[in-house]
Amino acid sequence: MIAFRKIRMIIPVLLITLNVSAAEGFSNFKVAVYTRAMEVSKMKDTRWMESTWEKISSNLHVDKIYLETHRDQLMVDKETLSKAISFFKGKGLEVAGGITFTINERNDFETFCYSNPEHRKKAKEIIQYTAAHFDEIILDDFFFTSCKCDLCIQAKGNQSWADYRLKLMTNAARDLIVGPAKAVNPRVKVIVKYPNWYDHFQECGFNLETEPAIFDGLYTGTETRDAVSSDQHLQPYLGYLIVRYFENLKPGKNGGGWVDTYGSRNYDRYAEQLWLTLLAKAPQITLFEYSAMASPLRPNMVPEWSGQSTSFPYRDLVPFRGDETMGKAAALALKTVDACVGKLGSPVGIKSYKPFHSSGEDFLQNYLGMMGIPMNLVSVFPMDDPMVLLTEQAQKDPGIVQKIEKRLRAGKDVMITSGLLSALQERGIRNIVNLTVTGRKVLVDDFKLNAMVRAKSFYPILMPQIQYFTNDSWEMISGMSHGLGWPLLHRGKYGSGTLYVLTIPDNYADLYALPAEVLNRIREVVCGPLGIRITGPSQVSLFLYDNNTFVVESFRDDPVEIQVVMTSKSAFLNNLVTGEKMEVKVTPARSFMGMQVAPESFSYSIKLPPHSFRSFAIN
Repeated sequence: MIAFRKIRMIIPVLLITLNVSAAEGFSNFKVAVYTRAMEVSKMKDTRWMESTWEKISSNLHVDKIYLETHRDQLMVDKETLSKAISFFKGKGLEVAGGITFTINERNDFETFCYSNPEHRKKAKEIIQYTAAHFDEIILDDFFFTSCKCDLCIQAKGNQSWADYRLKLMTNAARDLIVGPAKAVNPRVKVIVKYPNWYDHFQECGFNLETEPAIFDGLYTGTETRDAVSSDQHLQPYLGYLIVRYFENLKPGKNGGGWVDTYGSRNYDRYAEQLWLTLLAKAPQITLFEYSAMASPLRPNMVPEWSGQSTSFPYRDLVPFRGDETMGKAAALALKTVDACVGKLGSPVGIKSYKPFHSSGEDFLQNYLGMMGIPMNLVSVFPMDDPMVLLTEQAQKDPGIVQKIEKRLRAGKDVMITSGLLSALQERGIRNIVNLTVTGRKVLVDDFKLNAMVRAKSFYPILMPQIQYFTNDSWEMISGMSHGLGWPLLHRGKYGSGTLYVLTIPDNYADLYALPAEVLNRIREVVCGPLGIRITGPSQVSLFLYDNNTFVVESFRDDPVEIQVVMTSKSAFLNNLVTGEKMEVKVTPARSFMGMQVAPESFSYSIKLPPHSFRSFAIN
């Protein structure tokens, strides 16, 4: 069964008999620690600063520290700030500044009001004060506005809140933050850290169209915490995909990923966030925050069992003592991923087009990533890739139908979701393939892949009914109910290409309940141009790189065995950490009535313990 069970307290495979030496550092990325204004203010007490730093540095190698000057109207005084800067520089660390533009986080994350002249003046004073002390400043992820005071309502007028705030925050970035900072310190680099809720940015003024050109760099909030207990319900895969998305926005200027210790029900979820950030090839990881790194691992994160045997990394686990610090817990996770990440090339995957300020089927690409489809989120329409996957977000582009048609006529395939089909069915998509999202729903748990193969989902799934015209287009996978069927995966030819339609359940998480046979067929179609895919259940992800390396990671609570299937023969797979070589299984091509229905393939079986990953090179 898939993961709709009570989550067990499983310390992942990295916890350990690894002996982490704080002094040795990491080979393939830098580690930073962010320090809030309240902790920086405490550094006026030298003994407190020295004792907390000893707790952190004895367990975790740190390359850089961010010292925050302002949060929740608390400003760190000049004397204390200078003292802390001198202390950490004396420890050999890079030292940078940080700012959080909040009035009161506890009041629904109350931000500055950039319609208010007094707030605008204060923001300018804070950035200039900070720029006078640092050559690099990072803005924590509250450089947005949710204010709806009378000043905002009057200034907005007849505009939407999104349109008003996008313009407002572009102006604030240029005229209140970056410009004033550089007037005080021409050397200063101002970095904006974006949070994890990227599909909703426009409503609060985060402007991904204008701000990357204004700021010197970006930073990525990769917190995905726990999908069930957190309010955002973000899927783990987002921690990887968002790094790639922001890197695509400003290539070479995405400074790293940022993970906090909060909201994770167990250590597995915390470690996975760190892994995914670095598997996405972030050059730096920032650990939030200083006091947490010096604090003991929370009791709810410590397992109740006393050790068990696992096949990765080929040694017995030992109990993780409850008095260990979060800093050491982070170090253990980072040590594990450091062993392979330097051998991975640049990430690649199936591109999905997200126009600026778009919404619809929010965060769906992350569910697809959890299904084993390697995703890559981009803000420019991909014309040349052999396959692209478009969700409802793409309807924001007024020329999207014409772009789809151009791709298809050039022999480039396109997969769209039922949400995008619904948005485009009155905008010309029917001229390509005549399909209609009827507005009716059907509850199915029986799926037909062909006349001979049926498979059952783990429970009934509610999905939209799509209507098509026989022989104009064809079902590839059908959802069946009481003798009737509706497309789950559909295809229609146009020009030299094929338009595929993937029906998305009303509850995106129901995608995880699809049987492995159905998931395998979807992966086969989407990943075909990549020449590599996985087979097996959901909640196992595939990460691909341009140097013939890949990673498979399980987010499941139970052990799982998957197959890695390739269309080109390789001599073996080589485990990047252990050096183990895996032999190939050859599956002959299959034919039906004299026609080839499946090419020859080459597969490798991989067993994954719960909440673990493995990395390989194709040789």
